[in-house]
Amino acid sequence: MAQPSPSAPLHRHQASLESIIEFQTEPPLSPDTRGQARRRFYCITDHFEAAESRGNGNGSRSNNAADNGMDSGVNNGENNRGDISGSPRYNRSRLIRLTYDYARSPLSQDNFLRAFFGSLELSMDGDEALDEAIQSKFFNFADYLVNNFFLPLKASSRQTPQPSPAFHSAITRLQGGVEFVGTKERISALRGACLTRDRHRCVVTRRFDRTEALERVARARDDAKDDDGNLLRNEQPGSLEPLEVSHILPHSLTTLGHGEGELNPAKQAALAILNMFDHGVGHLIEGVDIDRPLNALTLTMNMHDLFGNFHIYFEPVQDADLHTYRVESFLDPLFTGGVLPVTRTLFLTNDRTIDPPSPRLLAIHRAIAHILHLSAAGGYIDNILRNMRDVGEQGVQADGSTDLGRLVHLGLWLDGTSACVF
Repeated sequence: MAQPSPSAPLHRHQASLESIIEFQTEPPLSPDTRGQARRRFYCITDHFEAAESRGNGNGSRSNNAADNGMDSGVNNGENNRGDISGSPRYNRSRLIRLTYDYARSPLSQDNFLRAFFGSLELSMDGDEALDEAIQSKFFNFADYLVNNFFLPLKASSRQTPQPSPAFHSAITRLQGGVEFVGTKERISALRGACLTRDRHRCVVTRRFDRTEALERVARARDDAKDDDGNLLRNEQPGSLEPLEVSHILPHSLTTLGHGEGELNPAKQAALAILNMFDHGVGHLIEGVDIDRPLNALTLTMNMHDLFGNFHIYFEPVQDADLHTYRVESFLDPLFTGGVLPVTRTLFLTNDRTIDPPSPRLLAIHRAIAHILHLSAAGGYIDNILRNMRDVGEQGVQADGSTDLGRLVHLGLWLDGTSACVF
């Protein structure tokens, strides 16, 4: 007989959590209330992290594994709540605490505290006992953040379309805020704008776009030059690669699915959590603004994959030129080609007609990368996505182990349909 889905407790609380995490603007907490709420928040997370480390955290992962960013998948035979059987665990307590710590402003942290205490049905200044009922709500809150924000964000961040670039008038229209007829033209203009702004080079490796090089050599032969006037024939061997445009926050976050007149509930939930994470950031990526150059970088295919999976991030360099970052990675140099860490100043157009990548959006990407790594949720999510790819290849399992609810949810988030494409 098929076992009941371990995600049932999470689904029972879904509606109540969605009613708590909303876009509504509320005034900042008073200093006294904020101080009390912070102290109680850390007390609660410390309490349940200790429970997790003792193995009483409903299948949560050990602290040492989270510290080391390991993806061993060892789970002593237990299924994780809200997960496909066999996935490695993540540290729920740590994920909740890190999400609060990395919230981008005091008001954002206030919003997070309101959602946290509302979800647990606790007062900010009370002293209620942390019993099993509170523990269940605590872990459900962590799973809600993962299932409705971190999981779909990671699943879709590598899926930026790569149409042929459009230049000139299309780029001007893109920057001017004109609504395009369709997504394809908008993404094509975005690709052209990023290649122009970034001088047809990956912003991390500085490798030149191979397609553009082929066209320039076909026209000018040995006199073909890069955007700075340097001869392309002087490029180092292996320095020409196909380049891609990479969204900082994923293209699918605010795109409508087939036949949709407004964002579906799955995307609305993700945007609500994003707004709680960085209050007011939604206005930067509303509607077609998700496809503006301020939300995109030019990268090689390998760097796009690493960036989209939150394995690399951009750390701003203090007391340096504007838009200067140290590009760091959590991975062994084996996976980054030995080019990281590296300090880069992002390119700007001379006339500033194309927006540079937004420091605010890069900061959100950096924060998400750290939360996923330090809580071990990144490996947990990767394993879920691997299992779902297996479902796509092998079909739904007869033993009931396939998490159909998560498949449908991710399908809604990625393309507005119930068919999840991997």
